[in-house]
Amino acid sequence: MIVQICVGSSCHLKGSEKVVELCRKAVETYHLENEVALAGSFCTGQCNRDGVTVQVDDDIYTGITPDCFRDFFEENVLKKIKESG
Repeated sequence: MIVQICVGSSCHLKGSEKVVELCRKAVETYHLENEVALAGSFCTGQCNRDGVTVQVDDDIYTGITPDCFRDFFEENVLKKIKESG
């Protein structure tokens, strides 16, 4: 699974650095280092008023903030890994 976090200007201003750190820690916490590749990306053209854009494989999610990150990660990363395994 490839998780790309937008680090373009707009997302950077909306906290992409924090979302990157939360994602890195979540991958470590759940021991997913061999399952998930983290990457940064520049603007995906999906800018939103709130939060950061994150792409999980081919699916794009907007509005990801530190407050909603845990639910996002559980639903769109952990659940998909469990379903595919």
